[in-house]
Amino acid sequence: MNQPEANGFESGNGANALIYVVDDEPMLLELAAVVLEPHGFKIKTFRDPQSALQAFASARPPPVLVITDYTMHNMTGLEFIEACRKVQPRQKILLLSGTVDEQVYRHSPFKPDRFLAKPFQAKQLLDTVRSLLAD
Repeated sequence: MNQPEANGFESGNGANALIYVVDDEPMLLELAAVVLEPHGFKIKTFRDPQSALQAFASARPPPVLVITDYTMHNMTGLEFIEACRKVQPRQKILLLSGTVDEQVYRHSPFKPDRFLAKPFQAKQLLDTVRSLLAD
């Protein structure tokens, strides 16, 4: 089970796997980096979903995971997920929110792969990321 996957992720560590984190709250971007970087993940953060989409559209290879908040100033997390899936239909995406629950995307054709409610503990974020990338 420790075979490297095509995306460069090895079970149990980040192996420099690139993760994009999109949130308009700087403290939450920093938290994601502080939690994930010590485990070998390479984190690229974005406060603006539009700049994240531009980087995502031109990324070669794409990040192994995109983590996005639901509530942002000029775009919702679901709108961001829709735009990402139009570029990379199989992109793994984790949606975070402290304002909505999983019902928000129940009828959406563009769903995240996982959902994590805020506030969360550092271990929950790390475990969710590892589980998602191991799938």
